[in-house]
Amino acid sequence: MLDAAPQLHWIQLPYAGIEPYLQFLDGERLWTCGKGVYAEPVAEMALSMLLAGMRSLTSYIGARSWLGPEGRNLRGANVAILGGGGITSELLKLLEPFDCDTTVLRRHPAPMQGASVVGIAGLTGALAAADAVVVALALTPETRGIIDAAALDVMTEHCWLVNVARGEHIVTDDLVAALRSGGIAGAGLDVTDPEPLPDGHALWDLPNCIITPHVGNTPEMGLELLDRRVTENVRRYGAGEPLLGPVDVALGY
Repeated sequence: MLDAAPQLHWIQLPYAGIEPYLQFLDGERLWTCGKGVYAEPVAEMALSMLLAGMRSLTSYIGARSWLGPEGRNLRGANVAILGGGGITSELLKLLEPFDCDTTVLRRHPAPMQGASVVGIAGLTGALAAADAVVVALALTPETRGIIDAAALDVMTEHCWLVNVARGEHIVTDDLVAALRSGGIAGAGLDVTDPEPLPDGHALWDLPNCIITPHVGNTPEMGLELLDRRVTENVRRYGAGEPLLGPVDVALGY
């Protein structure tokens, strides 16, 4: 398409993650993506997984007899969020009623309302103090595999890990080992590596792992949101204003 239409000046990509398009990016055109478009439904999924995991619904949903008390409060918990984009901004709003002590880790530690913000050098400390960790990062060479055995070893035994970003942020074999050994309490995964997660994979058999098939944002949820973004960006383009969701070609997101 690009070869057939050399006059194209601006290209709007549909997703927040642009990995399928990296080979086409160039510095000759304006590129925008769905960065921030789907933040609200994905943040809601993250909150759902936090509550389900920390309140031990993973134990109770499949139970066929009366169990003993389990679980921890999200209210007042220490929450570490990896990534400082739109999903995190929306999740901070959702966490506000729970009075969490929230730390956000981002490449450039600019302030965010409702959280303390640290640079990547603060990763180990934030993970060690967290009752819950949420991954909401863009996938780059620097963030691929950021949650590995070393990161999981730092987390407490009662910590819940939620990933609503990309499966490749977590080293799957290391996560399986941590969940089996009780190194962390559990994981909520809307994304996996590999994806789709094949039948028979070890993660399916772990009772402390919630898996959903990348439905933090569905087409039914997302099309209306993307329509709004495209409409606004067309207006901005016509008016000569900066576009929403610009892609940094050098950084790849």
